[in-house]
Amino acid sequence: GSQPLLEDMAPRIIEHPTDLLVSRGEPATLSCKAEGRPVPAVEWYKDGERVETDREDPRSHRTLLPGGALFFLRILHGRRGKPDEGVYVCVARNYLGEAISRNASLEVASE
Repeated sequence: GSQPLLEDMAPRIIEHPTDLLVSRGEPATLSCKAEGRPVPAVEWYKDGERVETDREDPRSHRTLLPGGALFFLRILHGRRGKPDEGVYVCVARNYLGEAISRNASLEVASE
């Protein structure tokens, strides 16, 4: 029996991130799952800018989990700003194209 060849597929998002309200200093996870063939690479954007994770900066408090979710060790929030607050989207790409998730807003609860 010869195997039927699997056809390559453009990415599609099968789990979208949802809005989060997080207390300062707490961990948080923005979910995102994509499928496609070849397996799509996932990147996150916050307010239109690419989110750096510990892949680029080992000291980062943000980790890209194997499935594509974005994990925050603790939500940063200081007097000078709220670097984690904003609107996030996850983008999955392979050579056939890209898929963009719904917007998810991350808000830091006021004390």
